Amino acid sequence: MIIELLLANILSLITFAFTTSVTPGPNNLMLTASGANFGFKRTIPHMLGIGSGLFFLNMSVALGFGVIFAKYPDLHSWLRWVGACYLFYLAWKIGSANGPGKSSSSSNVPFSFVQAAAFQFVNPKAWIMSISAMTTFTLPGDAYLQSAFYVALIFGIVNLPTISLWASFGMAIGRYLSTTVAYRRFNISMGVLTASSVVLLFI
Repeated sequence: MIIELLLANILSLITFAFTTSVTPGPNNLMLTASGANFGFKRTIPHMLGIGSGLFFLNMSVALGFGVIFAKYPDLHSWLRWVGACYLFYLAWKIGSANGPGKSSSSSNVPFSFVQAAAFQFVNPKAWIMSISAMTTFTLPGDAYLQSAFYVALIFGIVNLPTISLWASFGMAIGRYLSTTVAYRRFNISMGVLTASSVVLLFI
């Protein structure tokens, strides 16, 4: 019964998940930079972390975090500022990277699975995606939690191949970055774009 009702809206859910996942944002900008600097294979833990983090964020929203934000709007403002500060930090890390194999510093190490998953909880775009998904596509009453699980699962399944396009795009760019100077310019550009995405949090 629950699956049948969800199937009636699955095309809309897939379209929503694809659209929100494929559009530019902090995750996709970082994946592009990672693909260029570290290649697709070393970026896989980053991608898996994003998908897993979104799944658990969706379930957290389903279990009540979305209601908490609605009841205490100041928490949402606090999250935006925390997310903005962390994005500036990540932008600095991306912009200060020299390219593959140039340094053993933390700036030249790809995001880990845990880091990428944890980042979703301070990523305001991810919160908006999760709250929208849970309020739009879940079923009421006794079917709510089970439907929330399926929505979160489908969202994660759609998200992974979608964000991999950005890592592939970065890997393709990396093939043309043959010098340290070229990598520095690219990384600075990606760092600036990541920092500029902070503006979107306050519009």
